[in-house]
Amino acid sequence: MLFTDRVDAGHRLAEALRHLEGDEPIVLGLPRGGVPVAFQVAQALKAPLDVIVVRKLGVPYQRELGFGAIGEGGVRVISDDIVRRGRLDDADLASVEHAEAAELSRQAQRFRAGRPRLTLEGRTAIVVDDGIATGSTAAAACEVVRAQGAARVVLAVPVAPPDAAERLRGKVDEFVCLSTPFAFSAVGEWYRDFSQTPDDEVVSLLAQASAGPETPRPSPSADIAGEADTERDVEAEVAIDAAGVRLTGDLNLPAGAKAVVMFAHGSGSSRHSPRNRLVAEALNRAGLGTLLFDLLTPAEEANRANVFDIETLAERLTDATGWLRDRAALPIGYFGASTGAAAALRSAAAPDADIGAVVSRGGRPDLAGPLLAGVRAPTLLIVGGADPLVLDLNREAEAALRCETRLEVVPGATHLFEEHGALDQVAHLARDWFLGHLAGQA
Repeated sequence: MLFTDRVDAGHRLAEALRHLEGDEPIVLGLPRGGVPVAFQVAQALKAPLDVIVVRKLGVPYQRELGFGAIGEGGVRVISDDIVRRGRLDDADLASVEHAEAAELSRQAQRFRAGRPRLTLEGRTAIVVDDGIATGSTAAAACEVVRAQGAARVVLAVPVAPPDAAERLRGKVDEFVCLSTPFAFSAVGEWYRDFSQTPDDEVVSLLAQASAGPETPRPSPSADIAGEADTERDVEAEVAIDAAGVRLTGDLNLPAGAKAVVMFAHGSGSSRHSPRNRLVAEALNRAGLGTLLFDLLTPAEEANRANVFDIETLAERLTDATGWLRDRAALPIGYFGASTGAAAALRSAAAPDADIGAVVSRGGRPDLAGPLLAGVRAPTLLIVGGADPLVLDLNREAEAALRCETRLEVVPGATHLFEEHGALDQVAHLARDWFLGHLAGQA
């Protein structure tokens, strides 16, 4: 079983956990990669979400050999057998615990941003990770959860090797794993996108979950015509007919929105991408509407060549733009990431495009080729300073553009802007660009 990304894995895992919804569970994600998976599970089960912060305690002269683990609330799980065989004295134990306790406290404060830890006493706890290699961290987390008072401990993961799965099954009340392939060497090989999950993404997802359940959305067939003129927020899942394909999107129009930004990405995960959602939330807070949607169907995305079919992506974006104009008489901007940036610029270059502004995040605007010269919308190119190849390609694109253009380099950021604060800089730059070029057009 191959997963598109952690969001896809979370959706599939949630379906396998539906039988627990009536237990009113608490979902706990193992940071960092387990949190995006756990977020989808918590949303589907309408359950609260938290992180389970655990620090393994390693034998001082052989760190990979764990003699225990610590968790929040002073929870301490120690293997007396390993302590005895390792001939560890109280000074050894205290030294390791002191160092790990400091890191545990730092991580917990960072991830929760000041919110209290959820109480597990007497509850069903679902511990979620993005996959298991050896299972030592997951096993330690489950022990800590049990020690924190959980009445029932469920471990849920998308993928694990058969031997680790068998060991873990005996350590929890229930073990849910979607795939246990025999040809297993690493968790990442079972994902198309297994890029690192930054701290900022964990913080953002936990903040979203703590805000409570989402407002129920109309069905995809709901008619939103005229909604943009009302003085109430509009948040709807929509179905978009584009170039003969039905695409699914999430439309968010804050009350009194003066413009709307469409998100274009060369992957079907665009609508659920935590990175795009972080930027979209910043735009929403600034009073701008957003439409996040999938330019490719899940079946199409399985063929990576489709991600680089800029002509098709741009055609669908153009059709989706027409769909949006029929329902919201507002200025429109494009936010493009990766190959979606090329699709956005190609679409914006059409003679009748009337796009107010374009922002590219770590994009490939060069793939728009000679059409760059026809873009009239003010264009902001945002690139990480530690992404040299893409930075060079963006400089070439900047030279080819004839519209108002600016290249912003985020120092130290790599291609996915995973570094602390990097995505926040992207969001602020995009917000200011769109406010400056779209708000006055309303």
